[in-house]
Parts: sequence; C-alpha cells; structure tokens
Amino acid sequence: MRARYGVPLTLTAVGAAGLAYAAGFEVRSFRLRRVTVPVLPRGMRPLRVLQVSDIHMVSGQRKKQRWLQSLAGLRPDFVINTGDNLSDPEGVPETLDALGPLMEFPGAYVFGSNDYYGPKPRNPARYLFERVQGRHGLNGNAPVVGAVHNPWEELRDAFDAAGWVGLSNCRGRLKLEGIEIALTGLDDPHIKRDRYAEVAGGPESGADLSLAVVHAPYLRSLDAFAADGYPLILAGHTHGGQLCIPFYGALVTNCDLDPDRVKGLSTHTAAGRTSFLHVSAGCGTNRYTPVRFACPPEATLLTLTARP
Repeated sequence: MRARYGVPLTLTAVGAAGLAYAAGFEVRSFRLRRVTVPVLPRGMRPLRVLQVSDIHMVSGQRKKQRWLQSLAGLRPDFVINTGDNLSDPEGVPETLDALGPLMEFPGAYVFGSNDYYGPKPRNPARYLFERVQGRHGLNGNAPVVGAVHNPWEELRDAFDAAGWVGLSNCRGRLKLEGIEIALTGLDDPHIKRDRYAEVAGGPESGADLSLAVVHAPYLRSLDAFAADGYPLILAGHTHGGQLCIPFYGALVTNCDLDPDRVKGLSTHTAAGRTSFLHVSAGCGTNRYTPVRFACPPEATLLTLTARP
C-alpha cells in the first residue's frame, strides 16, 4: 500500500493544502507595498501617491471593501487607479463604496479590459501556452465573441464627478497646493484600445512633474513612454503573476513584459532614455480563478522624492 500509493496520496494532500491556502487565506491577505522613487526636481517636497489596481470587485467581497476604504487613512497627496475595477456587472455600487473615501483625494484613472467586459471561465494553463506562443489578450488572439459588457460608464461618471481625471488616451493635470502634476494615459493595450499617437509628445512644459499611466504594461506602450522621456510609468494588469513559485517568482505576466518585472519597481529603457516603472500586483483576481499563491493582494504607496 505504501509503496504504490504513498507518494501520490502525499502529493494530493500537499496540493489540496496549497489550494486551500491560496483560495482561503492569501487571496484575502491584503498588503501595502511602500516604494520610494527619486523623480522630483530638486527642492520639491516629497509627494505620496497611492496606486490601486485590479480590484476585480465581485458582489459580497466585504473584507476587500473595508480594506480599500481603510487606505484613506494614509492621506496620500493623490491617487492613481490603474484599472480592472470590476469582475462582476453588478459590482459597480460596491466598487464605488470601497473607493468612496479615496475619491475625497485628488486622483486619476485608466480603465482595463475587465472594466469594459465581464470575465469568462478560462483554463489557467492557457496563460502559460499563450506566453510560449507570444499571444496575449487581443494581441495575437482572436477577437472576443459574446462578451458580457460591464457598466463602465457608471464608474467613469462617478470618478469624473469626484474630480478624478480620466486618462484613457488623454492628458490631464492635478493641482496640489501650488504643485502641478501633468499626467498622460493610455486606454488598455491588452484589448488594443491604446492610441499613443493621440497623446505623443512627451512631458508637458510648465508642470512640476509628468507621469505616464497605463493598465497593461505592454512593451510598445512602455517603449513609447520611455522614449518620450517620462520619469515614471505606473501600470497594473499582471496580478504579480498571481500564482507564483516561492523563491522563484512569476511564470506569466499576461502580456509581453518579462516575469522579472511582473510587480514592484524596476526601470525601462527605450531610445536611450530610461524611466522608472512600477507595476502593481493588484488586490483582486478574476472571479473564476479566486486564488493567489506567493503573491499577496496589494496596493502601493509610492513616495516620490527629489532626484539625486
């Protein structure tokens, strides 16, 4: 009995325990990442930027709502929302309730594919196959057919009413007690809604700082932002890999970004220019794959400081 069945039974038990941990604990083990980025002009006071991403709200996720509400206690100078707020067409009221306290602060946002379309059940192994084949989202795959349309317009209207600046293929500005932040954003490259030509030209003159914002960190978008000279690019989408291997890291990024930069602060170089890149691992999951392993859900407080 032991010789024939001991090892398979042990592996089954370990797998079941891992799944229970990933689905029952880690997916709700919310964390705050703290990062310092030296991108400000000399003499400018530090700025605290809260980045929230990939909330993927599903009705009934009370703990996630309470945690997001609690982030207002950080008192950031401004908030950047890098998209994928929804994973449920009925989740708009709860998303707005969760973000309500943060909407009291200046902010800006872009949308991701899950803001526009509801998710479908999907074999997680397909992400591995698509990475090997170089196919991600609509960038190489067939167009989505029969997708559920989410009420993203309700999110947009609420964000706009709160004074948040929409950056989907747009530029905008935030004014903070005498400081002007210029922002340039793209709609989601994962579903080919990005139109860089509409916002090309680089940082704006007259602003104290210019930032670039996009949901999915596809290389074409990062290349364009870095080549134009943006000091910092903020993105989400990757979920940090979502299911990672301890002491190794992520296997997939769900885009053409390399796994070494799947979350956290790194750099990106194009046309001889280098930008800081911060990718948020986000705080949610697709409703059909509600698990995380070795990749806790997160938001990030970035402290922007003067360049050396």
